[in-house]
Amino acid sequence: MTNSSFTKGKNSYHHQAEEPHLPTKIQIKNGSKNEVSRQREPRNDVSITNDLNRGRVAIFIDGANLFQAALQLGIEIDYLKLLCRLTAGSRLLRAFFYTGVDMSRPTPTRQRTNDKQQGFLFWMRRNGYRVVTKELQVTDNNKKPNLNVEIAVDMITLAPHYDTAVLVSGDGDLAYAVNAVSSTGVRVEVVSLRTMTNDCLIDVADYFIDLDSIKQYIQKDSHLGYGYRTLSNSNL
Repeated sequence: MTNSSFTKGKNSYHHQAEEPHLPTKIQIKNGSKNEVSRQREPRNDVSITNDLNRGRVAIFIDGANLFQAALQLGIEIDYLKLLCRLTAGSRLLRAFFYTGVDMSRPTPTRQRTNDKQQGFLFWMRRNGYRVVTKELQVTDNNKKPNLNVEIAVDMITLAPHYDTAVLVSGDGDLAYAVNAVSSTGVRVEVVSLRTMTNDCLIDVADYFIDLDSIKQYIQKDSHLGYGYRTLSNSNL
């Protein structure tokens, strides 16, 4: 499902002034933003960008942000459906999934606290995702992973090798990275729940897709299970 070749062909996208049909374009001139047309509302069509030549696609998923969005929507994500929906028939370079990993010490009642999570991540690696993990940090007695630096570095480092970036996150801290990638000629699509998405992230993206508008295409069927398995006797 992924492609290991990092030879990027000629970018097929034209100058922003030649694309009046893109409603959320922001033109970069001499390091400053010149808004061609700002639209904060999400696209309402269920197809992401089937009218565009997206070229080679790279997907960057903030796992914690997506999990919280799914909770608010009251759905469980089917990650195979999600991958197909975000790729939308384009050529996939990489699909990254970023998440914190519970490394808390075992307790008498819970010998291994992260077996279920490790089984899920093993399944993700076997089904088209490049998993990037980080040990959970305890803040005010709450475990909160933050992988914004990892996401930003990967987006910028790989920018010469893809034509379209799909960022699944609503975190405004990623706006600077999105702006930097866009300035190289890459198209950036942000996919997130509108109520969880910072306006500054929408402003610098070429497209914003509300998860609520595509939830029926990415949710897990109620009668199906993933079959994630624990890895107590396995090594990742």
